[in-house]
Amino acid sequence: MLGNLGAWLARRRRWVLGAWAALTVLGAVLGGSVYDRTSPVDGTRPGLESSVVQERLDALDPEGETVVAVLSGREFFATDLVDQASRVMYDIREIPGVVQVDDAWTSGGVIGDDRQSALVVVELDRGLDEDEAAEVADRVAEDIRRVEMPEVLVGGELLSERAFAERAIADTVRGELVALAFLCVALLLILGGARAAALPLAAALAVIATTLLALTALAGVATVSEFTVNVVTLLGIGLAVDYSLLVVYRFREERAADRKADVELLLRRTTAAAGKAVLVSGLAVATAMAGLAVFADPLLGAMALGGALVVALATLAGLTLVPALVAVAHPHLPAPGRRTWVWRRPSRRRGPGLLARLTVLAQRRPLVVTLASVGALLVLAIPALQVQLANSDASALPPGSEERLTAEAVEDGFEEAEQPLTLVVPGDPEVPELQRLLADLKALPDADEVFLRDDIDGITVVDVVPDGPQAGPAAQRLVHDVRALDGPRLQVGGPAAELVDAKDDTVDRLPLAVALVLLATFVLLLLLTGSVVVPAKAVVLNLLTLAATYGVMVAVFQWGWGSGLLGFEPWGAIDLTTPLLLFVFVVGLSMDYEVFLLSRIKEEWDRRRDDSRAAGDRAVLAGITATGPVVTAAAVCIGIVFLGFATAELVAVKEIGVGMTVAVLLDVTVVRGLLLPASMSLLGRWNWWRPFVPPAPPTAPSSGRSAGGRRPRVASGQARPKG
Repeated sequence: MLGNLGAWLARRRRWVLGAWAALTVLGAVLGGSVYDRTSPVDGTRPGLESSVVQERLDALDPEGETVVAVLSGREFFATDLVDQASRVMYDIREIPGVVQVDDAWTSGGVIGDDRQSALVVVELDRGLDEDEAAEVADRVAEDIRRVEMPEVLVGGELLSERAFAERAIADTVRGELVALAFLCVALLLILGGARAAALPLAAALAVIATTLLALTALAGVATVSEFTVNVVTLLGIGLAVDYSLLVVYRFREERAADRKADVELLLRRTTAAAGKAVLVSGLAVATAMAGLAVFADPLLGAMALGGALVVALATLAGLTLVPALVAVAHPHLPAPGRRTWVWRRPSRRRGPGLLARLTVLAQRRPLVVTLASVGALLVLAIPALQVQLANSDASALPPGSEERLTAEAVEDGFEEAEQPLTLVVPGDPEVPELQRLLADLKALPDADEVFLRDDIDGITVVDVVPDGPQAGPAAQRLVHDVRALDGPRLQVGGPAAELVDAKDDTVDRLPLAVALVLLATFVLLLLLTGSVVVPAKAVVLNLLTLAATYGVMVAVFQWGWGSGLLGFEPWGAIDLTTPLLLFVFVVGLSMDYEVFLLSRIKEEWDRRRDDSRAAGDRAVLAGITATGPVVTAAAVCIGIVFLGFATAELVAVKEIGVGMTVAVLLDVTVVRGLLLPASMSLLGRWNWWRPFVPPAPPTAPSSGRSAGGRRPRVASGQARPKG
């Protein structure tokens, strides 16, 4: 079927290119408006205890968004300052949309211990929509800056969320520009010509434009966040380039093997082979992205939707747009080693590629290589045992941002402004049972202060101030201790409880998500190879890559190794969503290279049908020799894409960029270059074992020729690539 599709695309290439061109232009014109239609996604997972507490508090005592300011650097009781600041505070109260102003000059607000700083908290009307609240917050910030203090910092959750959104968009644009600039150079060198290099870039731009167009339409009926656009850009460029290189390399190989065949026949053969790998890879990556929906997190759900959408379009482009482009541009696709204006000196004798060299090394000492590679990956994974997860807040913004400086000033100088644990307890506060509860709360080791806040409609609200940061380790321990107390039925909310609930919910749902993604991976590889052992081994290799990547992430972003080089300040934790996103990205994109290599190794195995170890090694080496260059080229290109996002100023985006760069590097070298061939050499014919299926009778060894017409040479039972 895919072969027939390739032939049809060769005949109808202009119609196909016209349709994609129209969608691309439409996406370029209208898709950019998705940035104006994005909206913040509430990171609170519905149904959790902390979420229920917040909903009950909102119903009992509704509160709007707040603007927080820290004013410092001058004696608070200076007469002229008191008069001038008081007038400003009264002016702020007159702004439409302002409900309450809590300040030290007019309402007995909080003064810093040094008596040279003051905290201002302005509550906005709960009925304001997102745009109206942002407009009122800007007016409030402008008025607060009129106070004649040496340093005035304005922030708060509302302004921090907007800063996150704006920075996410800026990081996306910068990441795209950096990635595309370096991609142009890399593709020029890899493919050997400007017109050849333009083919994968055209596919990437088409995928991005059409996906943004689809997201713009989707924003009318569902929530699309700025981080969804980040995911779309990251995946779209990477997958489009990967699939383009796979199709282009296979076409050049088929053309070299049969120079008399016309383009229709060559594309039939190309899509029959490479198209299957593209389709299986796309299904695997889409399934991995869909695994994010298991966590029932609004933000992850939005990313899953955007990710699945871009994977579907990238797969469609790999199966239709790229073959149509090849059909038009095939005269300008230089053969490997041919003299071009890029490579002035032709290569008469092609040496083995990186993966082929690594394969030879692995097949010479398969047991040693296997043990050494697994040991190295496990050593890299050790730091992951000490991972600390947290929700990104203002501290994850760039160091110089005003919103981050405001949050740090509040944390350092105004403990009263820290959000405590909030307990909702049914009953009157005067009953003995509740009095005993208060006494028990005060006795907890991590509780700094306990006090009654409200008594509303038979519900008692108790605030418990933790010892340390509002969502730090002590606060998280306090959540568990409070919930373990005997006494009246209570519910715990607040930032620390939200983090504890999110982590516990993630741990509870993680096995299901991992099982679904890995099971889908197993089934797809089973259908591709017909083997049970190869898919099982692929799952294990993916998990090793993932564990090693997690370890490196902890060392870099939690411990701060290399933070100066990467240009960020570690905040002692990793964003809670980062390991989940890395899981689906690493598993999904690792499947790209797994499918590319295994599909070709399976071709070589089927061609030989020889159960001897030497024949199996030759099949593995022939498959990797043929497919290794495209895997290496794809890894270089997608590594460039992720490095572009490693320049982001948002730590959460930088974590994904650096993490995926590390994962791609480990996967292509250690895992695919060493572990895959070494383990296949150790297992021999058991690689292709299928239960309940009688083995086919062995046939005489074939000539061992690959589709490109080369014969791997064998010496001392070990396969070596020609050249």
